[in-house]
Amino acid sequence: MANDKQFIRHCIRYEFHQGKSTAKACESICSVLGVNVVSKSTCEFWFRRFKEDDFDVSDRERSGAPRKVTDNELQALLDQNSCQTQNELAQQLGVTQQDISIRLRQMGMILKEGKWVPHALSEKKTKVAAPTVTVPNRFTDMQQYRYKSEGVKGAVIGIDLGTTFSCVAVMEGKQAKVIENAEDSRTTPSYVAFSKDNERLVGMPAKRQAVTNSVNTFYATKRLIGRRFEDPEVKEDMKSVTYKIVKASNGDAWVQGTDGKMYSPSQIGAFVLMKMKETAAAYLNTPVKNAVITVPAYFNDSQRQATKDAGQIAGLNVLRVINEPTAAALAYGMDKQEDKIIAVYDLGGGTFDISILEIQKGVFEVKSTNGDTFLGGEDFDNSLVNYFVSEFKKEQGIDVTKDAMAMQRLKEAAEKAKIELSSSLQTDINLPYLTMDSSGPKHLNLKLSRSKFESLVNDLIKRTVQPCQKALSDAEVTKSDIGEVLLVGGMTRVPKVQQTVQEIFGRQPSKAVNPDEAVAVGAAVQGGVLAGDVTDVLLLDVTPLSLGIETLGGVFTRLISRNTTIPTKKSQVFSTAADGQTQVEIKVHQGEREMAGDNKLLGQFSLVGIPPAPRGVPQIEVTFDIDANGIVHVSARDKGTGKEQQIVIQSSGGLSKDEIENMVKNAEQYAKADKIKKERVEVVNQAEGIIHDTESKLEEFKAQLPQEECDKLKELVAKLREILAKKDDVDPEEIKKQTSELQQASLKLFEMAYKKMAAERESQNQSQSQQEPEGEKKEEKN
Repeated sequence: MANDKQFIRHCIRYEFHQGKSTAKACESICSVLGVNVVSKSTCEFWFRRFKEDDFDVSDRERSGAPRKVTDNELQALLDQNSCQTQNELAQQLGVTQQDISIRLRQMGMILKEGKWVPHALSEKKTKVAAPTVTVPNRFTDMQQYRYKSEGVKGAVIGIDLGTTFSCVAVMEGKQAKVIENAEDSRTTPSYVAFSKDNERLVGMPAKRQAVTNSVNTFYATKRLIGRRFEDPEVKEDMKSVTYKIVKASNGDAWVQGTDGKMYSPSQIGAFVLMKMKETAAAYLNTPVKNAVITVPAYFNDSQRQATKDAGQIAGLNVLRVINEPTAAALAYGMDKQEDKIIAVYDLGGGTFDISILEIQKGVFEVKSTNGDTFLGGEDFDNSLVNYFVSEFKKEQGIDVTKDAMAMQRLKEAAEKAKIELSSSLQTDINLPYLTMDSSGPKHLNLKLSRSKFESLVNDLIKRTVQPCQKALSDAEVTKSDIGEVLLVGGMTRVPKVQQTVQEIFGRQPSKAVNPDEAVAVGAAVQGGVLAGDVTDVLLLDVTPLSLGIETLGGVFTRLISRNTTIPTKKSQVFSTAADGQTQVEIKVHQGEREMAGDNKLLGQFSLVGIPPAPRGVPQIEVTFDIDANGIVHVSARDKGTGKEQQIVIQSSGGLSKDEIENMVKNAEQYAKADKIKKERVEVVNQAEGIIHDTESKLEEFKAQLPQEECDKLKELVAKLREILAKKDDVDPEEIKKQTSELQQASLKLFEMAYKKMAAERESQNQSQSQQEPEGEKKEEKN
């Protein structure tokens, strides 16, 4: 019974009606039902639900609902200077710390030198740095990083949209809180699946059914985001994934299910972002709109724009797109006082980044960044899968590469083995009934040692060495200058990776941050900066790759070099290449090669209407403007006529405005259908749970209840069963109404059950306390 969630919920409800706090309720229930059957956060969640919609509690004090505190009350307490923390203020006034945090922010009050005083920046957004931070003159254009963005209302969540897992966090006061999802996990698999009846599954539910529905389960699509179908990385990816990658009308790489429907990687990413958004909204108990989303530092402009598109499709207002290593550095350095240069080594599920940052009195300045956007845990898994396929073929003579279900099982086994070998020297791979032929079923059984695993992935680990050396060179520092090396991303748990990092930097890497959560935490910190909640942090990021245009002879002419601090703006004057030329075509490229054709083409546009003139006479001013998200805006202006043409680089071939709007509508339709289905399932589950609990407790306590009350409960149970028999056709509100009626009627019954258990527990405790002294006396005699 201690594990019966429905009964535990009734216990929480009973404690709620007793007017207890969530902490006291949690303590009472655990003492009666057993240790750790319920957490404080679970109690908090149900207390909120009970206060809001499921139960009508007229007496506010009895229900334990927090009282309202007035500005005058709070101001009077602040004037006394008796409370030095928000927690002390909350305890003094009998409200939550979150309430105090919000009210202080509204009043514009901060604690300075032991006194609560008005924040100098609360009324006007002046461009003056906080007293603790000395910002060089060249940073004055960066002040938009520093203080609250105009028009930001409500919470700003930080989302790490990962290749294999995603995570969401939010600032609570001065601390970032990682939010657990509906499955009570702090990270969510970046999986999206579509069932036979077109139901959309996201996260763990999608991953669970991947073996039986591999062709309609999309994972690691972050490796495709912002990429062309013809890109060599896409061709490589097509060899290992179990779903179909197709060429979209705009030339981008999209994915396709067995029903023929095509989805852009931005759409798949949007479905995961919606899950993160819902997770945050459930925790905060309010709709969420604003977000900071992270991307690999070495993402090019197309990939950044595609990620921003994903946020827009998910219905988010993406305030900032920031680099993952930079976010991790924010998570690490929030509470650090000393100045130092750090390296962030980020090896995740699909990408690798290395960033060198200097932290100085709250200023986080990225000195350089490098990486590989097609190197991560997926590649490690694929190496293992290829090894398993090879070993199985040697042993059984069967090639399973065309068997989608077998390949998905091998992929899951590879992931499991990789994780186990981080803490064990050997693991067993046992996959019964992997496939079959005319002679019967075939099984895979083999042992895999850590040394064998390391030999299989050694070349992948070696690929991280050169980017690290390049980042050190670009930052103009040596490895001896690095004060700390942070490990970020799940793959950094692999011992061989840690050993390689130590060899590169000549020092033991730090484990000061959680590799799975640090990026989301840092994104939440940046969200706090944009919301005005965090005022002692200044983030100065860089553009990872050089930007320029194609000039005569196909030469790549750089306007902005890599590792330039952003936001930034640069102009250069060009001219025509032929006599009488009346238009010029501007081709925008990103990369480090000397010829434009070898670099990534971001976009192109034409400036027309140039008056005919000899070559070299017209003056065409080309301007590159990179915003704080690292997204490029390009314009060209004929200085003679004043005519101007500009372009915002779109994601790869580019999702048009209409395409994004259609995807937003589709996502909303899915969300609506999902919500209705989820509500129906939840009310049915609740109803069935109430019926089960009521019947079992009625059987136990029927002798202690009046007969007419027993008959009424049986009648209500029968009525609810009748409605549930037609659950697919009945309005969920009707089920909810009948369930509530039965719930209210059975209140006395459940109270009796809970009191009985509490009495038994008390009796047991007294019995134990009486036996203990006797045991002590015997020991004394001995």
